[in-house]
Amino acid sequence: MKYKSDIEIANSNEIFNIKKIARKLDIKSDDLERYGKYKAKLPLNLINENRIKESHLILVTALTPTPAGEGKTTVSVGLADGLNKIGKKATVVLREPSLGPVFGIKGGAAGGGYAQVIPMEEINLHFTGDFSAIEKANNLLSALIDNHIHFKNELRIDVRQIFWKRVMDMNDRSLRNITIGLGGKTDGVPRTDGFNITPASEVMAILCLADSLDDLKNKLGDILIGLNLDGEPVYARDLQAENAMTILLKDAIKPNLVQTLEHNPAIIHGGPFANIAQGTNSVIATKMGLSLSDYVVTEAGFGADLGAEKFLNIKCVYAGLNPEAVVLVATIRALRHHGGKKDIDVPDIVAVERGFSNLEKHIENIQKFNITPIIAINKFVGDTQEEIDVVVKKAAALNINAVLTEEWEKGGEGTINLAKQVVSIIKAGKNYFKPLYDWDLPIKEKIGIIAEEIYGAKDVEYSKKALSTIRKIDKLGYSHLPIVMAKTQKSLSDNPSRIGRPEGFNVVVREIEINTGAGFIIPILGKIMRMPGLPSKPASTGMLIDNEGVVTGLS
Repeated sequence: MKYKSDIEIANSNEIFNIKKIARKLDIKSDDLERYGKYKAKLPLNLINENRIKESHLILVTALTPTPAGEGKTTVSVGLADGLNKIGKKATVVLREPSLGPVFGIKGGAAGGGYAQVIPMEEINLHFTGDFSAIEKANNLLSALIDNHIHFKNELRIDVRQIFWKRVMDMNDRSLRNITIGLGGKTDGVPRTDGFNITPASEVMAILCLADSLDDLKNKLGDILIGLNLDGEPVYARDLQAENAMTILLKDAIKPNLVQTLEHNPAIIHGGPFANIAQGTNSVIATKMGLSLSDYVVTEAGFGADLGAEKFLNIKCVYAGLNPEAVVLVATIRALRHHGGKKDIDVPDIVAVERGFSNLEKHIENIQKFNITPIIAINKFVGDTQEEIDVVVKKAAALNINAVLTEEWEKGGEGTINLAKQVVSIIKAGKNYFKPLYDWDLPIKEKIGIIAEEIYGAKDVEYSKKALSTIRKIDKLGYSHLPIVMAKTQKSLSDNPSRIGRPEGFNVVVREIEINTGAGFIIPILGKIMRMPGLPSKPASTGMLIDNEGVVTGLS
């Protein structure tokens, strides 16, 4: 049987004018800042703190994924549609896709099958220009730094101690480490530099944690760009950069309203990766959804050891959010993978049984936040009932409910059972979220808690460079900041080849970055890079566009 591709489904579906979607949220047409017929930005004055307290927040996370992902966004969209089908006023709130994965290996981030947000093609590509604005604001600061050094360098910036990097929203390993300023006196001062991918930019992190334009400006001013020749900190505000950067972001700070295939509201905003940044959409977008609907379904990137941990330990604490339910997405193919199966499309009950150890660890991790998760078994073509039964039985032995979802094939109809279970959990009121660690603990203790409690590590090793940075952070007075671990998404450990539930391993902190504007510390584990590379056969090679502008091969 031949199935339609995601883009074929999206393009063949009716799409409503965005004004009609806004009416579902009681938003007046005049409040919309429209980007054509099907997209709009929402003004921040629609956020209502009192209304937020009455609404219900649901987090969707996952087990450790395979490279193609396990459908976390698809389940999120499907669950929001399912909640609407059972009569609940629900909105899905997601991150914006990055062009790196779109043209690389993972594809877009608009869901899939009959559980998508549309217009899918526009969302996956330039959308409303938020990523471009973030990139420009970041690189404006880079230009101001090098310009200041070129003209007198009155701040006495030490060119060997500049922490700020340029960014670009594309996978390009050749730009990780570069030399700039070559060519002579008129071409700047030579120094080493590099590029991160835009979702790893501190500007992205700041946009996603700011709660107003003033807060955004203050956080941008607090960016630590490097040290001067006396070893003292130099901030973006010392270059008077924050106002110009904020001007570039004045529209990007506003969340974007679109729709699902079933014409339910979807808010999409911000896009930090979870393996190298905080991995969740903006605080503003989440609060907007909670202000306008009774239920908000949101997601956090990759496995629960990455996105969910940061969502719960950082975003929820910063924003005062209280998630009442956590959905843990699992797929049979991922369980086969973690059970050692090479061809994960071939049924194998024994591999599924072995691979369940990975899912069990993620269950335990969510429980450490005082929340009992519900498992969504995201069904793929080729899954057998026997394999599904294994997961349901093993979950039940842990007093965890596992629900089969078929949103890819059936849309909201395929998640009605999950939606009912989630509502039941929320009504029971037994989940009382608490963070895993106290931010005021010493840096190494916070890193140790995450590594040992969430990853299952035996111990943490530090390079000399990392230890030196910790001493520097302590001296600068930033040791109280929370931790955003940069770690491979392919394993609970820092070694991508260690599948399942690794035990007896150490994690290695290679280096540490500090984001004083965003307000967190980034230990970089193992060989993870903040500028990814393209695979041997990028997804871009399978994309086509015809003379009428019709795109195929985009997923």
